[in-house]
Amino acid sequence: VCLCFRDVPSVDILVWSELPTGAGLGSSAAYAVCLAAALLTVCGAISCPLKEGESTARWTEEELTLINSWAFQGERVIHGNPSGVDNAVGTWGGALRYQSGKITPLKRVPTLRILLTNTKVPRSTKILVAGVKEKILKFPAIMNPVLDSIDAISQECQSVLEAMPANPSPEYYPVLEELFDINQHHLNVIGVGHPSLDRLCRVTVSHGLHSKLTGAGGGGCGITLLRPDTSPQAVEAAKRDLCACGFECWETNIGAPGVTLHSSSSLNAEVLHALSQS
Repeated sequence: VCLCFRDVPSVDILVWSELPTGAGLGSSAAYAVCLAAALLTVCGAISCPLKEGESTARWTEEELTLINSWAFQGERVIHGNPSGVDNAVGTWGGALRYQSGKITPLKRVPTLRILLTNTKVPRSTKILVAGVKEKILKFPAIMNPVLDSIDAISQECQSVLEAMPANPSPEYYPVLEELFDINQHHLNVIGVGHPSLDRLCRVTVSHGLHSKLTGAGGGGCGITLLRPDTSPQAVEAAKRDLCACGFECWETNIGAPGVTLHSSSSLNAEVLHALSQS
């Protein structure tokens, strides 16, 4: 029960989102984090950090911890037994390390440009996880080294990301691209690939770009790394070819800030129009 500091009237909540639902992009966690932040602010459990004249503001570390704990309860309602990763990254932003149930925020990681592609192929996380477990039980001597290698890729990627802000050299991007490629091959080996994701990788590599699946796999979404010097023409050509496959494609960033309070004047026209329809 929320410990309220003042009476809260009944409220109507309008949700507007660019994230497709059920595509493994954490849309439910984004919803839960925003809802928790809004309701906690309304009931006075956390401050309203936005000062006059500011376009955006963020809460204190202690307040973010409270937002995250309530968002996790929302995720439990939706998913039953979530890891807590999606709501944590939605709250704090940036990049997080998840290992053996422990979530650790990474310090000073760069914001990376990516293409995010939704293959629109539906998949069941539950079935995919069960398939991976079955493979591990059937071929432990083969599968466990693959999982160890995936862990090593994650650690190498973390080292690269943490080194990049202090020395933003272009030499890091070929390393990240190789890690993308190796990781994608490993994910196919453990059984979470899909022909649609293979096609995505073939299309982007034809434009000199490197991709991997994100989320549970088996369809869903993939991400494509864009170097700072990737030409706009190459990006547009890749997007055009991906859309020709029947996929949906956005250019966006990873490593952005987490939950943020915005003034109405800082919202773009599309969001303001959606809000005005309520």
